[in-house]
Amino acid sequence: MAAPPPTSDTTASAPNETASARVLSQQDSSRSGADSLLRRILGRTIGIGLMVGGLTSVLILANELEIRPRTDDAYARANLIGIAAHVSGPIVDLPIVDNQPVSKGDLLFVVDPQPYEVALASAEARLALVDLEIASLEAQVEAARRSVTAAEAQLVKASADADYAKKYFERVEPLLADRFVTPDAVDKARSDAEATAAAVAAAEALLAKSEAELATSIATLGQIGEINARREAAEVAVADARLFLDYCFVKSPIDGYITNLNIAVGEYANEGQQVFAIVDRTVWYVMANFKETDLPYFDVGATVEIYRLSEAGERLAGVVQGIGWALYQQDGATVGVLPDVSPTLDWVRLAQRFPVRIVIESEPRRPLRMGETMSVILTPPGEGEPPPRFPQVRALFDWLGLDD
Repeated sequence: MAAPPPTSDTTASAPNETASARVLSQQDSSRSGADSLLRRILGRTIGIGLMVGGLTSVLILANELEIRPRTDDAYARANLIGIAAHVSGPIVDLPIVDNQPVSKGDLLFVVDPQPYEVALASAEARLALVDLEIASLEAQVEAARRSVTAAEAQLVKASADADYAKKYFERVEPLLADRFVTPDAVDKARSDAEATAAAVAAAEALLAKSEAELATSIATLGQIGEINARREAAEVAVADARLFLDYCFVKSPIDGYITNLNIAVGEYANEGQQVFAIVDRTVWYVMANFKETDLPYFDVGATVEIYRLSEAGERLAGVVQGIGWALYQQDGATVGVLPDVSPTLDWVRLAQRFPVRIVIESEPRRPLRMGETMSVILTPPGEGEPPPRFPQVRALFDWLGLDD
């Protein structure tokens, strides 16, 4: 059965719908073309902007490297103090742990003090005995002085008797010729004169002996002015024993951090042998290796900026303390009496790096650790700026007024 023919309404609406679809298709195509053009323009603009920004960044970086020498080959450093006992003995007390912060005067460890306490007691006892000996020697000196006084008095008496006997003999001897005295009387007078002269000699000898004994007593006493040498020696021995006893208690000489502590109670400490170390936290510095081409443009006292790898954005201030004067060179090193020079030479010669010691002057946010990686930037004075590495970049920045 044949389908019914379309009505007039259906036939009229078909051309209208086709026209509307065509218009909508054209509008969508126009919109799509406009969007594509906009995306192309935007993409090219962004690309050009990235290229300009990259070129600008390169120019800025080149200018920054030009006027501010820098290095990343730098490390935080501090002084290390090796801790060793001044006396030998087993460690009986160890109140510290590894990596512990300590202050100056804090107790680090104790060497067994008993032998040194005994030595101190012995020295103090010896001092007491010396005091008794000094008292005895002082009494001997006083007795010797009295003996000298007695000998002097005896000499005076013997001299007086000898003088009288001599004069008496001289008076009676001429009387013998006139028979006023007997020969026996003259002989007796002569004998008395000789005897008293001998007594004078004996008294002089006794006085000399007494004076020698006094000098010996004074020397044995050891008194020199207000100081007694015997007591002084005994006091020094006591002080020495007390010093060695104090050495048993090893204390921190600085403010710092304990490092490399590998001992325990019972370990034997040998005199002068280091058992661990302390990192001095009072003074920190940076050892920065700068190219030799940068060295002529700064000197001792120059200021630098220091950045820590572990603290992004933290800037520390530093001052150049000194610049290294020598590097070890394998080529040219002396072997025996002749220099050892390599027969080869590279075509590319790299600039040597010299260590520059920089003292850190500002307080960091966190405590520094020895060996931390640092970056150092130095701005030399205007009259000593390095020659341009990128002269075109420098001229461009000068032209743009961006060199400041």
